[in-house]
Amino acid sequence: MNLLFFLTPKAEVAYLYDDFTLRQAIEKMEYHRYSSIPILNRKGEYVGTITEGDILWAVKRNYNLNLQDAEDMPIMSIPRKRDNKCVSVDTDMEELIAAAMRQNFVPVIDDREVFIGIVTRRDILKYCHDTLNEYEAKYGHKEEKEEIGAI
Repeated sequence: MNLLFFLTPKAEVAYLYDDFTLRQAIEKMEYHRYSSIPILNRKGEYVGTITEGDILWAVKRNYNLNLQDAEDMPIMSIPRKRDNKCVSVDTDMEELIAAAMRQNFVPVIDDREVFIGIVTRRDILKYCHDTLNEYEAKYGHKEEKEEIGAI
């Protein structure tokens, strides 16, 4: 299966630029109701992921929870616990699924290393669910359970 089947294109993905401020990041995450969001540079390259937790700890450490003081803080100065691993557009399904098991979304880059969109864990699970339902409809639910029990 081709990874592009699952891709949510960049045009439909909320993201931040690496020169955004902390306030801009918080406002965008609040508007979209995301707990994590990809960060791109102005060339369109994926540079990392910032989470609500990263922001919370930065505000607590640096601004004693005073958000107005954080208005000019660049998001790239915020330490991040971990970045979501990105994959290239030609990544196989096994690697894509392995990445999605560890993170809610997988950033996808092209051969120029430019961000082209994301694959969400939800889309992969929906595909697996639909495929299982099709299999059960074709071969029968009861027979599959018996085969699994015999293994």
